[in-house]
Amino acid sequence: MKLQEFCPMNNKIIIPSVISFFVYLLVQVFVLKNLVLFDTAFCFLYVFYILLLPLEVKSIPLMLIAFIMGLGIDTFYDTLGFHTASLVAVAFVRNTWINAIIPTGGYDDNVQPSILNMGLGWYVTYSLPLLLLHHFIFFYIDSLGTGLYLPVVRRALSSVVFVWVLGIMVQMLFYKRRRGI
Repeated sequence: MKLQEFCPMNNKIIIPSVISFFVYLLVQVFVLKNLVLFDTAFCFLYVFYILLLPLEVKSIPLMLIAFIMGLGIDTFYDTLGFHTASLVAVAFVRNTWINAIIPTGGYDDNVQPSILNMGLGWYVTYSLPLLLLHHFIFFYIDSLGTGLYLPVVRRALSSVVFVWVLGIMVQMLFYKRRRGI
């Protein structure tokens, strides 16, 4: 199997993706690690790295990238695989979810699934369920064995809102539109 079949990304996409991988990792670890609102909303912006990879990335490379990103976050957070497990789960579900919400005309080639490229309605349908999945898995693992269901739901929902708003702001500031309408 050729590398192109395994991960259909060209050099114009791979180099910025590698750079943004390290930017998301370093920003999460050194800037956002202690950003918590009211002791309930945690900022896990690194999830947007997986969500914003091109639509053509296959599940296995996506899960490997998520594993490496999650392991890097877990190393600095001392969380023993919480971030890795929840991020790999998002990567596992992502392509299935994209196929479930495919528009009538399909998708353009090598388009980044950002709010600027896809529109607000599609992006809400795409990103919010995946963010909810990530946060519910993370906070469930975090509180495993304590039986605190309502605090898990409260933390997950408030963190999803916080991360989603911050992710939209990052996209508006640092990403550019890749297709013309």
